[in-house]
Amino acid sequence: MAEIIAETTESVTGQTEHAIEVAAPAATVYRLLAEVENWPQLFPPTIFADYLDNNEREQRIRIWATAGEGVKHWVSRRVLDPERRRIEFRQEVSSAPIAAMGGTWIVDTLPDDRSHVRLLHDYRAVAADKLSWIDEVVDRNSRTELAALKRNIELGDAGADSAFSFEDTVEVQGAAEDVFGFISDAQLWPERLPHVAGVELTEPGPGMQSLAMDTVAIDGSQHRTMSYRIVFPHHKIAYKQITMPALMTLHTGYWTVRPHERGVSVSSQHSVVVNTDNIAAVLGPDADLTSAKAYVQRALSTNSLATLRHAKQYAEAGS
Repeated sequence: MAEIIAETTESVTGQTEHAIEVAAPAATVYRLLAEVENWPQLFPPTIFADYLDNNEREQRIRIWATAGEGVKHWVSRRVLDPERRRIEFRQEVSSAPIAAMGGTWIVDTLPDDRSHVRLLHDYRAVAADKLSWIDEVVDRNSRTELAALKRNIELGDAGADSAFSFEDTVEVQGAAEDVFGFISDAQLWPERLPHVAGVELTEPGPGMQSLAMDTVAIDGSQHRTMSYRIVFPHHKIAYKQITMPALMTLHTGYWTVRPHERGVSVSSQHSVVVNTDNIAAVLGPDADLTSAKAYVQRALSTNSLATLRHAKQYAEAGS
């Protein structure tokens, strides 16, 4: 639990420390922590992360992540110390009710190629009555992140076998803005896409979308998924599914719109981890990981290509 630094009830400052042991070399753990582009696959709260500036010793990164029942976005500066395996971070501008946030990742070597990972936070709330909310969110997210770090690293090659990525692309003779608008305006998908039965779209913040969608599967059944989407007009939409069908434990991806001299290339990229525990229950006792991956890719690709082709038709009709 967070330790309140000041002793008065008016204190709005707190700090925490969380730790975990990981059965992997410290250098491996440190590298994964330094590579923030992989964080949506590594850490459940992270929806999307990328670099604004990046060199060997300093980074400026932007992150979108779930916090409580909502989504928060911030830009952080990080100082990397690979020799000591420390990464210090500090948010440039925090989102209310957080007034300031920073901390340090510390990776220490243990015997037998094990590591001790510490995650320190210090923070300030905009008001004293908001501190307990921050305490709870930092505690929950820190525990979740460290457990995910341990799980994903220790899975090793076995876990990597169930993870895969692919991309579908369609060429469009139309305006990039029209293609992007079709994909961004997901609230209209039930009218535009035959595989979408219903949508609930909200915007928890600028450039953020919360998308609950009822999708018609290959066999005619319907299932509901929940995703967060980060919108970068008019070229990219990154997303992460929060609730998924039984055959997946992870699904992230992005839509990209790339204009060129002959028109527009529009793509849908997926990164997936198959839920190996559910293969037999979903696909039958004779199914294996290879057939499960093929099934998942076919299902996702069918829907993605349907969306891309309808976006193409929409954009080309308006050109």
